[in-house]
Amino acid sequence: MDLHIPLALQVLVADTVVTIQARDRIALAADLAILVAAGAMTVLSLVLVRVLNRWYRTVAELRTMVHQNLGPVSDRARSITENVQFITEALRADVTRLNDAVKALTGRLHQASSHMEDRIEEFNALMEVVQSEAEDIFLDTAATVRGVREGARAMGRRRSPRPPDADGDQLPADDGGERDGDLPPAEPAGRIGEGSGPDA
Repeated sequence: MDLHIPLALQVLVADTVVTIQARDRIALAADLAILVAAGAMTVLSLVLVRVLNRWYRTVAELRTMVHQNLGPVSDRARSITENVQFITEALRADVTRLNDAVKALTGRLHQASSHMEDRIEEFNALMEVVQSEAEDIFLDTAATVRGVREGARAMGRRRSPRPPDADGDQLPADDGGERDGDLPPAEPAGRIGEGSGPDA
């Protein structure tokens, strides 16, 4: 079979020389190892992508479960926090009221204490006056009683008859004149409390 090749192509074909070297077993094994490594890398990449996809799905499901399970817990925690805040505010208000009441009571107690001190001082002054007056009345009464008693004795001695003397003769009746020895001697003034007559 005779192929008629144009001359221009012949010149080109004649000028291009292709040489193919013979491959030895080491080069073939190296090429084969490269192909196996590329395939392994491809399979490993696919497995890694699949594992990452599963991991992402697991994380998404876990997040959904946590959100579903922690939703009520977070709501309860929020409710507990609000209750604690309300109780704290109520306690603070009660403590403030109690503190104000204690301050007012302390002020009233101080005021009542000062009034009591004033009343006690007034009562002490009144008792001193009453005691002084009672002492004066007692001394006046004692002096009056002593005077009445002494007067009654003196009058009783003046009216009683004289006993007979040793001879049997009766002594003359007292004529109302004072004799020495009829009345006790007068006590000095200022000794009322010792049973003497009225003071001057």
